Amino acid sequence: MSDSKLNSDEVSDGTSTPSMNEAHELNAETQKIHEQAEKFKNDYLYLRAEFDNFRKNAIKERSELLKYGARNLSLDLLSVLDNFERATSVKVTPENVNTYVKGIEMTANELKNALVKNGISEIPCEGLPFDPNQHEALSSEVSDSVAPGNILRVFQKGYKLQDKIIRPAQVVVARKPE
Repeated sequence: MSDSKLNSDEVSDGTSTPSMNEAHELNAETQKIHEQAEKFKNDYLYLRAEFDNFRKNAIKERSELLKYGARNLSLDLLSVLDNFERATSVKVTPENVNTYVKGIEMTANELKNALVKNGISEIPCEGLPFDPNQHEALSSEVSDSVAPGNILRVFQKGYKLQDKIIRPAQVVVARKPE
């Protein structure tokens, strides 16, 4: 009966039950896994909260950029406006007309510099080939002085902000004489 005698570690179906030492190790391992899962959960919740804060800040920054993005350009333009207001308050006489014209030219240059400083530049046109992405052809004229397909005259200058066209140039395109 020694073969059929059941060991105290065996169950009635023939499988052995874990010893106390093994059960303790399993409990410790389970506890470790639970702690690790809790740590991962806390890390996830922390990252989720951080991302939510980042998203809210990005929305707030974008809103402020849209609302106050033109601040630097506005400050530069206000300086130009001040100079124009000073010019309009001057009484133009034959004695000061040259000084007045020079002041207006300086103010116009200040305006151009303010625009360039803020990323706004003029689209080059005259004498260059017509480009429908940058130019708007208002008409065409026969010309011997400019190659056909090139810009003969500019009605209204075009401008771009950084690399994006904000206003195409309105031009007259040269064509061959018939």
